[in-house]
Amino acid sequence: MKRTTTTLADGRELLYFAADGESVHVQPDPRRLPAVSTASQMRLDPLLGEWVMMASHRQHRTFRPPEDDCPLCPSANGRQTEIPSAAYTVAVFENRFPSLSPHAGPGHVDVRHPLVPVRPGYGRCEVVCFTSDHHARFADLSHDQVRVVVDAWADRTEELSALDGVEQVFCFENRGPEIGVTLAHPHGQIYAYPFVTPRTRRMWEVARGHRERTGGNLHADVIAAERAAGLRVVAETTDWVAFVPAAARWPVEVHVYPLRRVRSIPELDDAQRQEFAGLYLDLLRRFDRLYDAPLPYISAWHQGPVSDDDDLGYLHLQLFSVRRAADKLKYLAGSESGMDAFITDVLPEDLARRLREV
Repeated sequence: MKRTTTTLADGRELLYFAADGESVHVQPDPRRLPAVSTASQMRLDPLLGEWVMMASHRQHRTFRPPEDDCPLCPSANGRQTEIPSAAYTVAVFENRFPSLSPHAGPGHVDVRHPLVPVRPGYGRCEVVCFTSDHHARFADLSHDQVRVVVDAWADRTEELSALDGVEQVFCFENRGPEIGVTLAHPHGQIYAYPFVTPRTRRMWEVARGHRERTGGNLHADVIAAERAAGLRVVAETTDWVAFVPAAARWPVEVHVYPLRRVRSIPELDDAQRQEFAGLYLDLLRRFDRLYDAPLPYISAWHQGPVSDDDDLGYLHLQLFSVRRAADKLKYLAGSESGMDAFITDVLPEDLARRLREV
């Protein structure tokens, strides 16, 4: 993989990723841009012990622009975008409207609450553009293009994990306005958090308890149980298995695990990365054949914290959608939003069968 680094007009970093042998044409960014906000802050919820990010400047971020004003398309015909070059394979740049910033300052915040500490919103938020084709879906990419994306995820995870103060790196993709996407161009994001996220922290607590009770690795035992049952397995290759979890929370949900345990994307070897690209494309195309229209989804990589001293981590991908029928969405209503107690509308076994059939 080839990586080329440059900067945008306001000093943000921009990286181009391409396969070995591909040419990369770096162009300067001629725009005049205001300084990126450094006002992000974090406040601790005293009832749950969880950090909440405050980024009021994001109210002014770009919202569903027309195609001819897309900020993620290559620059062309005199129109300058976030990508100064005329074409690219994969481009990654610091978010112009970040929830977390490496330059976050202390500010002058007094919440007048002794139980709510306030910290600068230190971290980093990056945008990952999977292709220069505005009309493509991730499922439309070639195997080789997906491999470049995987290598880019690995590169960014490794580099962001090395930043002082970063405790967890999260790579993800949101697709579809139904789940809040504001830019139609195929892209994902990466968050480098200065804390361990609530879901990961809870997963670690459960995994630690499982090991104390059984001596086993929770994720490995879940994989073994799903493969033995077979009911919910959607696809399996030499190095990976994809299944609908037995207690799925979402109407469409698939977990994808490497059969050889690793804790983060950079730890995947060449064979695992190659095989994942094909399996992931297969799953996304199955998702899009469930109904007449492309499925809105969230694709979330669960990597362990930067510091995994207890050796509990097991890298996996959670791929899920809020669409529960061709004309119905799953909304987080009272039980889910108020109590975080999920009610599932679709049986996991039925979903797995349908995904295998399509």
